[in-house]
Amino acid sequence: MEINYPQLSVPEATALQKKMRESVRIEPFDREIKFIAGADLSFNRFSPVMYGGIVVFSWPELEPVQVSLVKTESHFPYVSGYLAFREVPAIQLAWDQLEVKPDILILDGQGITHPRMTGVATHFGVMNDWPTIGCAKKSLFGSFLTPDIPKFSKSEITGKEGELLGYALRTKNAVKPIFVSPGHRMDPDSALRIIMHCVRGYRIPEPTRLAHEMVNKLRIGELEAGVHPCYEAAM
Repeated sequence: MEINYPQLSVPEATALQKKMRESVRIEPFDREIKFIAGADLSFNRFSPVMYGGIVVFSWPELEPVQVSLVKTESHFPYVSGYLAFREVPAIQLAWDQLEVKPDILILDGQGITHPRMTGVATHFGVMNDWPTIGCAKKSLFGSFLTPDIPKFSKSEITGKEGELLGYALRTKNAVKPIFVSPGHRMDPDSALRIIMHCVRGYRIPEPTRLAHEMVNKLRIGELEAGVHPCYEAAM
């Protein structure tokens, strides 16, 4: 599916999401994992400039291996439910220049917990036919009960027909939950299991937490765009 992102209108984006939904594969993930990665973006409000990044980790140790950083522009409007059309082009550029492709990509945003089941993780996953997980800081779509206070308490996120879409997950005691859902070639329980392994003392799982840190370093000029070994990026 070819998408001309700069020329899209919101109605055209809606039609694309509905078409994309037909290709979403929700299935257990039972393959061997050697590498996992997190993706995030940073930008200055009211500026078209986008800073995107992906950090690759070894599995199961979660040792950072490589970071890919890009600077680009997006002119698609900031509209709830359509953020993928702003964010995916930058993530795609970072993905394309990666030397080590991870077995799973975690994106900071929604998967199928989206009105048309096509959040940024699903959008990227379908476009690349790659296993993805959405890990969002806020709820966008679906019903859930607030998880209990202790770490790793969880509650189901369900759709309009009661179908399981994902989980609200407490990653630290008495801290706001995160919202985990499959993007593509993944199911809710596989996504939950993988994200729980990626929690390392912070509210945000380590892959997307470090990706967030790296793109902010790019935005403020502490890092340059390109592919870096992680030990260089941390200096």
